Amino acid sequence: MDPRLRGNDPVKYNGPASMNDTGHFPQQVMIDAYGNHGFRFADMSHRGSLLCLPTGMFAWPVSEPSEITLETLAPVLAVADQIDVLFIGLGKDITAIDPAIRAAFRERNVIVEAIATGGALRTYNVLMAEHRAVAAALIAIDTAR
Repeated sequence: MDPRLRGNDPVKYNGPASMNDTGHFPQQVMIDAYGNHGFRFADMSHRGSLLCLPTGMFAWPVSEPSEITLETLAPVLAVADQIDVLFIGLGKDITAIDPAIRAAFRERNVIVEAIATGGALRTYNVLMAEHRAVAAALIAIDTAR
């Protein structure tokens, strides 16, 4: 079996419903809702931006597209061998990202889709439901469209 395909159900989690002190939730899960400057997943709320990785859900210290750099995406690059697609949620509007970001991920055979946060997390959820090797870097927004 391809190690990039997830054999377990990505929707269910039976552990504690909170991110620990380091801003990490120990499993990659689907997102239930967004807006109000955060996200809901695994029966809990998280305020702020979010990285959704095969190694779990992480607080992400980015609030504007201009803060998306190779440095702020380093946790994603560290697990690039476990993903096929990275969705970058840019907030409410679409803007260009640094071509060096696309190049770094292309070198690791990862497709990058940079779109509005709502579209990014909806497509992330669909691919998670299909047990695909997907990750997301999502900027939190105040109100969902």
